[in-house]
Amino acid sequence: MTHNLRRTTTIAAMALVAGLGLTACGSDDSSSSSGGGGGDATSVTFLPKNLGNPYFDTSDAGGEKAVDEFGGTFEEVGPDTATPDAQVPFINTAAQQGVNALVISANDPTAICDALDEASSAGTKIVTFDSDTDAECRDLYISQADAEGIAKAQVDLIAEQIGDEGEIAILSAAANATNQNEWIDLMEADLEENHPDIELVDTVYGDDDDQTSFDKTAALLQSHPDLKGIVSPTTVGIAAAARYISTSEYKVEVAVTGLGTPNQMREYVKDGTVTAFALWNPEDLGYLAAYAAKALADGDIDGAEGDTFEAGDLGEYTVGADGVVLLGEPFVFDESNIDDFDF
Repeated sequence: MTHNLRRTTTIAAMALVAGLGLTACGSDDSSSSSGGGGGDATSVTFLPKNLGNPYFDTSDAGGEKAVDEFGGTFEEVGPDTATPDAQVPFINTAAQQGVNALVISANDPTAICDALDEASSAGTKIVTFDSDTDAECRDLYISQADAEGIAKAQVDLIAEQIGDEGEIAILSAAANATNQNEWIDLMEADLEENHPDIELVDTVYGDDDDQTSFDKTAALLQSHPDLKGIVSPTTVGIAAAARYISTSEYKVEVAVTGLGTPNQMREYVKDGTVTAFALWNPEDLGYLAAYAAKALADGDIDGAEGDTFEAGDLGEYTVGADGVVLLGEPFVFDESNIDDFDF
């Protein structure tokens, strides 16, 4: 794998995206498949929050790599928009097709549970990754990093970049995104407890859409003329915010950080718009999710705490409480290391 962040790096202040994307497969029925195909092959379908998101392009590519390694069949499907209702038809179709495992990043913790329950009843193993559902709605959740660590990393980054004082705002993804809201709650608590001179003046939602996030950035700067920093815990948002600020009067004056991918953020680090940001390796996240799905589908594990399974190049993992498997620590990217990564 390209740069196993889990094994080779640790975060200084603790950190990261995302949600990222690729170029899109485009329409609701878009999909790709690969892998071994015989009747005994483990079939795995990846359902990201939406297609056309660089974060999920990368994570799903990691899943496809894993499925190829263990000789299964891989398919990626998904909606164009990151809404829970848009994911339901794809869940239903996967169940009807009898896929062995569905790997999904949830757009809502509860709204898709009925569909997931039906799929589970039909024999499909349910693995969430990146963004979880309620625990009773899936078999395993593959978490990119500890939520407290992700939140603290982003707060530490913005605090350092603005001298630990001033007004900041958060540019999130969708208002009901499980992971985003958990991180924001933890960031608010960290700010209140440890950074009394930093004031969070606004939280806005770009819906993981580039243009919407770009426009929200402009609106934030107009509404809060004393703003010193923007934290965006989503790869789409941080790139859009950096793009806006890079050609504006706010460059250098307003810090931008959060969760992003090196390839998205490289030009903004090089031109001085962004000092540092965080993320885990989304390719590894998808790779681990696919191996977890295989272990479930093959009956090697049932998702109980203490279960262990092998995840190819990443080695052995252990299932934690509530069916959570932790990929590892996130990583901080800056000018000194960003050229070492390509995703």
